[in-house]
Amino acid sequence: MCLAPVEIATVSAEKVNLLSAYKIYWYLNSVGMRYLCPMKLIDTHTHLYLEEFEPDRAEMIGRAVDAGVGIMMLPNIDSSSLEPMLKLAGEFPGHCFPMIGLHPTSVKENYREELSLVEKMLQAKNFYGVGECGIDLYWDKTFAREQEYVFRHHIELAAGSGLPLVIHIRESFNEVIRILKDVNNPHLKGIFHCFSGSVEQAKQATGLGFSLGLGGVITFKNNKMQETLKHIGLEHLVLETDAPFLAPVPYRGKRNEPAYIPLIAEKVAEITGIGVEEIAEATSANAMRLFFPEGKAYKTEN
Repeated sequence: MCLAPVEIATVSAEKVNLLSAYKIYWYLNSVGMRYLCPMKLIDTHTHLYLEEFEPDRAEMIGRAVDAGVGIMMLPNIDSSSLEPMLKLAGEFPGHCFPMIGLHPTSVKENYREELSLVEKMLQAKNFYGVGECGIDLYWDKTFAREQEYVFRHHIELAAGSGLPLVIHIRESFNEVIRILKDVNNPHLKGIFHCFSGSVEQAKQATGLGFSLGLGGVITFKNNKMQETLKHIGLEHLVLETDAPFLAPVPYRGKRNEPAYIPLIAEKVAEITGIGVEEIAEATSANAMRLFFPEGKAYKTEN
């Protein structure tokens, strides 16, 4: 932490007990206090529990923290990823925070069993989001109908728990928008993961109260999202890696990791003409409001 004593003294003991370093940071900023401090960044979508990180997982998380990425949100995939994800969150409390959901590409013949496990775990453990969920029509459309059923069920779970939805939209943006409009719940919130659509699509998503997840793709040459980004306010943006996938330039094609979030922030700053510090502050504040809203304890146990 880099808080001056006079600033710490202005925060009650109760506040200090309730707020993490990040919570204190955003609390002080909310009451108009500023101070010099390294950028605080949040990776809102990273699969650090996958086997690609087995050789150096602890070192990789250390690199992220050193790079200013102190919070890493972990979306679940399916029953096979649940145990390693929870184990990782337990090993790195205060840095790694789990979500619960069934990835659309994992929707197969046993989707009801998988959904039952999601429901059971949501009641038994502390999670910070519902996802990764959504619809994927890129790889296989065999279970397209079942994917929609599962996504609608995730929407119900998010609405009932008050947790944000983290939505997978590969080749399915129109389908996802149709379902969200059909559900018509103004209290839903969340993230359109790996968003790279048009200005019109961005406005549709943000008009429904959702944030746009920007990852390594924004650094790729001739990516259409670079033009879209010029027309979207910072209040709608969060940063993500989707590690180990979609590493930003100059690491494209290699294993991605949260320590590369600053590269994404720098590219967003370059495109928008806004300072990288402001990009970091705004996107991290947006993520904090989604995953750690007022009244939700910043727990580190599971």
